[in-house]
Amino acid sequence: MSVRVDRLPSGLTVATHEMPHLESAALGVWVGAGSRSELPNEHGLAHLLEHMAFKGTTTRSAVAIAEEIEAVGGEVNAATSVETTSYYARVLKDDVPLGLDILADILQNSVFDATELEREQHVITQEIGAAHDAPDDRVYDLFIEQAFPDQPLGRAILGTEETVRSASKDSLRGYLDRHYRGPGMVISAAGAVDHDELVRLASEKFERLATSSGPAPVPGRYRGGEGRELRELQEAQILIGFPGRSYHSDDYHTAQVLAATLGGGMSSRLFQEVREKRGLCYSIYAFHWAFSDTGLFGVHAATGEEDIAELMPVILGELERAASDITEAEIARSRAQMRAGLLMTLESPAGRAGQLARQIMLFGRPIGFDELVEKVDSVTAESVRRLAGKLISEGRPTLAGIGPVKSLIDSDRVASRFGAPVLA
Repeated sequence: MSVRVDRLPSGLTVATHEMPHLESAALGVWVGAGSRSELPNEHGLAHLLEHMAFKGTTTRSAVAIAEEIEAVGGEVNAATSVETTSYYARVLKDDVPLGLDILADILQNSVFDATELEREQHVITQEIGAAHDAPDDRVYDLFIEQAFPDQPLGRAILGTEETVRSASKDSLRGYLDRHYRGPGMVISAAGAVDHDELVRLASEKFERLATSSGPAPVPGRYRGGEGRELRELQEAQILIGFPGRSYHSDDYHTAQVLAATLGGGMSSRLFQEVREKRGLCYSIYAFHWAFSDTGLFGVHAATGEEDIAELMPVILGELERAASDITEAEIARSRAQMRAGLLMTLESPAGRAGQLARQIMLFGRPIGFDELVEKVDSVTAESVRRLAGKLISEGRPTLAGIGPVKSLIDSDRVASRFGAPVLA
């Protein structure tokens, strides 16, 4: 695997995975700051900044940014998450310098024009409204708000209409100056890319980056809780969750395998028991979200109002059973699914570039495929059963529901069943 990493004097890291058999490259700049890096009066600012980066620089208008990249058949986009913000391009191999030049320009020379800002604030308030109107999206915001209340980690990435409209050029510039700094940024590329040339270009185009680190985010502290929104809908969206594990935890891969075994595919326990055998819902799956310092384990189900009373005891029963009778055969299937996913990422330049950036931000180095597989293969049925028992009992459950959820079990009853703390 042709992976190379260099660290520039500014602290900016450049990482590449050269795939010479390809004719295109995916490259991007990852910033180690997202929604949880916002101050209380900045809710939604990380996402707004991501939008505004494309609205004009000192050398390019918003139209020119789009026209230049599309004139060579490329594309450029961005995404904001809880802990990172990424700006990326996909281009043919000869156009890598152009792709990097545009990314450098929008990240360092954006003008944050007042007219563009007002227009984009309006666009994002529409996005917030659309998310609120989509219960299968909104329930996740409600879920994390209850799991991590009154802290940045528990706030929705989009912000609120009020906080987005209150943002200014100065607040955007302040957030950017605090967090878009060399030590907290990674340029990652995969595909038809020359590492030495990319390092040379990065040294030239990002020479003005601040060399000191930005502030660390507020630590996440899982608390658990309950939130429900009664709406007249045909389907109820339900989430139940428990404290998970961070990326740095020894139990991280065990938690991933547990989620896959419980509800990661058509052969999973929840899919077979809840949908195939009982027909209690259309959609059900389990997930594990890891963050740098904490995590969240959960189960999502979409069902009709008349099935909630029967559905929830079945889900709780499967969570209990996971702590006692998960088998080695089930774990072997989950490990195989995860290995296949890792291999598929290696075949995608965009996926590989993102994976490299995340690994460097979290662990300070790329993690080789063999090392990742070894960690996954070290997970046993015994370790999964042990962790399953701990997760459902060590913290107050989190429960979120949207739709006809009046009959949904309350979180204290779930806690009592599993011997977990209840609300004081």
